[in-house]
Formats: sequence, structure tokens, C-alpha cells
Amino acid sequence: MTKKLAFWLAAKVFIAGMLTSLGAQAQSAADFYKSKPLTIVVGFTTGGGYDTYARVLARHYNRYIPGVPTIVVQNMPGSGSLAAVRYLDATAPKDGSVMTAFNPGVISESLMDPERIKLKFTDVAWVGSITRDFRVCYSWHTTPVKTWSDMAGPREFVIGDDGIGTGAHINGAILRNLFGRKIRQVTGYPGSAEMSIAIERGELEGQCTSWSSINKDWIRDNKINPLVRFSPVRTPDIPESVPFVGEFATTQEQKDILGLVISPGELGRPYVMSKQVPTDRLNLLRTAFDATMKDAAFLAEAAKLQLPVNPATAAEAEKIIVKIYSEPQALVEKAKVMIR
Repeated sequence: MTKKLAFWLAAKVFIAGMLTSLGAQAQSAADFYKSKPLTIVVGFTTGGGYDTYARVLARHYNRYIPGVPTIVVQNMPGSGSLAAVRYLDATAPKDGSVMTAFNPGVISESLMDPERIKLKFTDVAWVGSITRDFRVCYSWHTTPVKTWSDMAGPREFVIGDDGIGTGAHINGAILRNLFGRKIRQVTGYPGSAEMSIAIERGELEGQCTSWSSINKDWIRDNKINPLVRFSPVRTPDIPESVPFVGEFATTQEQKDILGLVISPGELGRPYVMSKQVPTDRLNLLRTAFDATMKDAAFLAEAAKLQLPVNPATAAEAEKIIVKIYSEPQALVEKAKVMIR
């Protein structure tokens, strides 16, 4: 046998082996979900926006996953959804059977208080996001606070939030610290559903939350006064009269701080996994997620529930995260003071 022939035979064997290996990996990913359920861990209690989105996703997602696995939604409230994210690299299986839905407000917290959070969102595997976060602060119809100006005082406007670092807490703190609104925040509610009950009972006068998390009957029956939005864009059902908070920023510093703290809202309903998940399974779930975002039945159900769908792929989410963590430290320190 000549050296040239031997070389080509060896190359052929090598290439065949690589193709076999890649085929086996793809097959193993497909086979895995034939016998393994997928659990979506939601960092809040049932009934809120994150829970609702996850359950709608679960009803359609599996049709795009080879093996059509059963999808289970599990609620794990704690630390403003941070507990659910930490679970991924703590005791959760790392085999591709668990993903987490969380509040992107904790991304800001991880940037501004890294010693306490001890977690960077560049260190998780992104699956994608269903929509950006269209956030609005509103008051209950019986309170005297009905406009942006009314929040300036003299009386306090009492709102609730689900913990330091969440979007609700950050929004309220920005209104108080950056714009001088007379806000008092009551912290510790497990989720938006519990805050809604507290509002009906008169314990709270309003809250800052995703527009899609607000009771649709309240909107229809004019039981709330939308005061300001934290998203520069709005969905068609948010009244045009609701101003964007950025309109009230009068200095460049205010604009820069506001831009930093609301940027995680671009990832409003995100889904992540542990980076220890096998790459072939992660890629399979990412592809299935992107396909679900275009599925007619999924979009129809979301529309029926008035849930906005404005998705981001895993790659797009990763770009947003890299940009957030690359902000100047001086700006981070200024923003840190404003969200307390």
C-alpha cells in the first residue's frame, strides 16, 4: 500500500468516525426527551405573569422537541426569582431536563451587588425570551394618586414589590430616588398575584409590574390608573397617554442611569439553563424554542390571554447580557444608589 493511499484511507476512517459520532450525539439528544420530562421552574408563585407565560409555553413547546416530552411547570419563589436561577447549578439535574423562568431585574442586582448575588448571567445558558418586558406603574382607582404629578406628594403613594433586585422594586426605587416621587415600597410579596389581592384589600395603592400581569378585568373596568411606563416602546393596548419615564429625565446622568437599569427589560420573560447541560440538548431546546415563538397555536393562545410576544433568541439574549456587564463601573455605582 502506498503512503498516499494509506493517508486517504486513514482520512476516510477519521471522517466516517466523526460523522458517526455527530450522528450519535444528535440521536442521543432526540432519544433523551423520549423518556425524560422537561421541567420549567418558575421563580414566582402561581397566577402571576411569569407563571402564566410558562404554562402557555409548556402547552406548545414539546411539539417541537424530538420525543415530544411531557413538560411540567414547577413554582419555586424566593429572593425575587433568584432562588430558581441558583437552583440550576445547585441541586437541579444538569442533563437538560430543567430550565428556569426568572425576573430579569435580578440581572441588574447581580451587576450592582455582586458580593451578595454571587452569580453572573453570562454564566448561564440562554434558551431565549418570549417577549421584552412592557412595564407600567399604576394606582388603584380609589386612591387620590391618578397622574405622574400626583406621585410628587405631599402624601406617600404605597406600592408593593416582590423583593430587592426585582423589576417591581427597581421601578419603585427609581421613581423615588431618581425622580423624587413620594413612594413607599412594601417589600416581600411572593409575586404579582399576591400584590393584586393586597391592592383589592386596600393594603396597597398600586404597583409597578408588567402590563400583561395586570388583571384584564381591572383594565377593562377602569379600576386602575396607569401612571408611567418603564418601556420606551409600548404594546397597542397600553394607552398612548401613559408617558415613558425617560421623558422626565432632565440630565444626561439621569438618562444614563435609567438606560442601565431598564436594559434587562429587553429580556422580559427569559428562560435559562445550566451551562453544564450537554451542548446538543441545549441547541435542540433553543431551536425548538425559536420554532414555538412562530407557532400559530402558541401565538393564538397568547393573543387570547393578551400576552405580548416579542421574542429574543439565545444569541440575541447573550448580546444584551454582554452589553449590560460592559457598562462603566462609575455608572454602575451611581445606579446602585438609585435602586435601593
